[in-house]
Amino acid sequence: MENSATARSGPSSHQSESGFDVELRISPLPVLIVLFLAGPILYTVSVPLGMSGQVQHGIILFSLTAFLSTGVALALLQWSDLAGRWMTMVALTVGIYGSALCLGAPVALNLVAVSVVISASLISLPAMGVTAVCQTALLIVLFRNGWGGADGATVTTAVVLVWLLAGAMLLLRRPIDELAYWTWTYYQRAQELLEDARERQAKYAQALEDSAQMNIQLKRMNSLAQGLRRAAEEARTAKEEFVANVSHELRTPLNMIIGFSEMILHAPDTYGRALPPMLLADLAVVHRNAAHLAELIDDVLDLSQIEAEQMALTKENTQLSELVEAAAIAVRPLFESKGLHIKTRLPEDLPALFCDRTRIREVFLNLLSNAGRFVEHGGATVTAERQDDHILVAVADTGPGIAAEDMGRLFQPFQQLDGSIRRRYSGSGLGLCISKRIIEMHGGKIWVESELGSGTVFYFELPLTAPSPLGSGYRLGLYPGWEYLQRTRPSMAPQVSAPPRFVLVDKDLSFQRLLSRYLDGVEIVSVPSVPDVAQELAEHPSQAVLINERSVASALVDLDQADLPGDVPFLVCSVPGIHEVAADLGVADYLVKPISRDRLLAALERIGPHVETVLIVDDEPDVLRLFRRMLSSSGADYRVLRAMDGREALNLLRSHHPDVVLLDLVMPDMDGFCLLDVMDQDPDLRTIPVIVISALDPAGQPIMSNALAVTRRGGLSMYQLLTSIRVLSEVFSVGRQSAGQALTQTLPA
Repeated sequence: MENSATARSGPSSHQSESGFDVELRISPLPVLIVLFLAGPILYTVSVPLGMSGQVQHGIILFSLTAFLSTGVALALLQWSDLAGRWMTMVALTVGIYGSALCLGAPVALNLVAVSVVISASLISLPAMGVTAVCQTALLIVLFRNGWGGADGATVTTAVVLVWLLAGAMLLLRRPIDELAYWTWTYYQRAQELLEDARERQAKYAQALEDSAQMNIQLKRMNSLAQGLRRAAEEARTAKEEFVANVSHELRTPLNMIIGFSEMILHAPDTYGRALPPMLLADLAVVHRNAAHLAELIDDVLDLSQIEAEQMALTKENTQLSELVEAAAIAVRPLFESKGLHIKTRLPEDLPALFCDRTRIREVFLNLLSNAGRFVEHGGATVTAERQDDHILVAVADTGPGIAAEDMGRLFQPFQQLDGSIRRRYSGSGLGLCISKRIIEMHGGKIWVESELGSGTVFYFELPLTAPSPLGSGYRLGLYPGWEYLQRTRPSMAPQVSAPPRFVLVDKDLSFQRLLSRYLDGVEIVSVPSVPDVAQELAEHPSQAVLINERSVASALVDLDQADLPGDVPFLVCSVPGIHEVAADLGVADYLVKPISRDRLLAALERIGPHVETVLIVDDEPDVLRLFRRMLSSSGADYRVLRAMDGREALNLLRSHHPDVVLLDLVMPDMDGFCLLDVMDQDPDLRTIPVIVISALDPAGQPIMSNALAVTRRGGLSMYQLLTSIRVLSEVFSVGRQSAGQALTQTLPA
């Protein structure tokens, strides 16, 4: 009953300036445009019609009056919508009376009735009544003073039209407004009831689902755990595929940036004249930042493929001033383009920091880049000081500041303060989230202090030394009652650090790079083949030998036949690399964009000295031009052929028979895979070597090993066997977090 009473109250119980009434208004811009164009149109028509000079002067005077009133109305619209709409009505009235007075056409006074109708749609029904009264009064004053030559019949007709149209508009508009308002009210109420029903339905469904889940957990806990693991694997695979696709799209433009900037920096003579030093310095900045972006893309790819919860850090003793200076150099062009300053205040006696140089530099880059985007005047200042066992760093800027209610959203992924900030300053909203994660992984913390209008200061703390693995409460000694007290002063004995050392046998460097990046604090030494392992172990004892071989079975056979020490375990896996991918495609080499000039020329040298004619196949004209420029700057007299798809390349292959083909894989029409199939089926083309040049990184696909074998020449003791079974079973049966813990337990101390 309460809802019905509310609905029956109708629009009369609400203010005229409600949101619903505002939605029914028309825009004043069409009226102003017609009024603005009326004078020029009349003047244009009057010339061919041969009107008198007095009429033309009147049209000019009318046009000026219309221009002035229109301009005032537009200005008021910027200040106040309601005032601008009323000024639009005034401008329309001035235009109508101006046309009657300036043109000597009293019949134009009948148009005042139109202004009454327009006022109802432009402002409101009460405004229509005010307009009708004002127009009637103006007509009467005009008639009594004899202005414009209006007689009594003309004025009477205009007044009658005004009130007839006003009455008709009132009769038509009022029922329509009431019907529309009631419809809108019932619609809103129905939406509220629908949302309420959906919420209740969701709650009931959630309750039923919770009950079902509780029964499943009680009866089939193991099955549920396996299902959750499979769902996590599917989500991880989807993330890996997404990251791989995005990286493929990023590598092509990065190849252009790095390639051309490298050409200009290292081979400026190619362009025929000396380049200014300032231009070369700017290009060096472009090249350095593009290379940094390429490294970040590699990091994102690796993160999407490694079966670990956290990213490993490569820590070393580093001077904080070097990291700050490197980040400042990278962002200085942004600051200088806006007339901003970057100041650093770092004590000279600041101790070295044990951290990952690349990650902490990325933190400074994120904070300084944010300051450069948001600050309009002033700049940013980086300060640091030692406080007990950590270093406190502050990055302060003179920007607009941050409201207190927005502080909690700063370090969340894909979050910026509001939509207007995102549109004005761009950015993905990931920088602060990534920075927070990096600082916390170093055992530190990051926070922000700011007020609106007073700038922003980001603080973060980093420990000077790594935390001790022994926590409080450990008891160690001859008697159970003795509590172990950790040494509180530095030892006078020389500090010797002996990180775990692995020998890697792999034909490809990609697996070594993967291990070095994510096995934190482990030394990886690579040897070309199994026979070289014995010499390496004899000279430098290691804790394990890792063998990455396409066939695990053949690798085990090679180990059985080799003369190797019996006290070192051998771990054999099969992780495909670039060479394996090239072998599967039947090509001579596989280069992943961005490709430097040196890498391209080195790949051609591996083909042989007979290379004279090179066919480049890529659907990007800029890529064709870049690689042609690289080849021409090498000093060798290469003959370069170019094709933009597989069909054009096939014609060139059959007509010119080049010595080598540089082939992109992803192209429209006939792609690189189809072209390789055609070449393989043609005896005349089968012998032409092919070097793949593609942004499609094979390492970007999910990294999988089809087997893992562990062997030891002297055999495994029962303890080693049982421990290996326990750890491996945990790795393959639990989620990623437990797997990471199991991996940590297996690393040598």
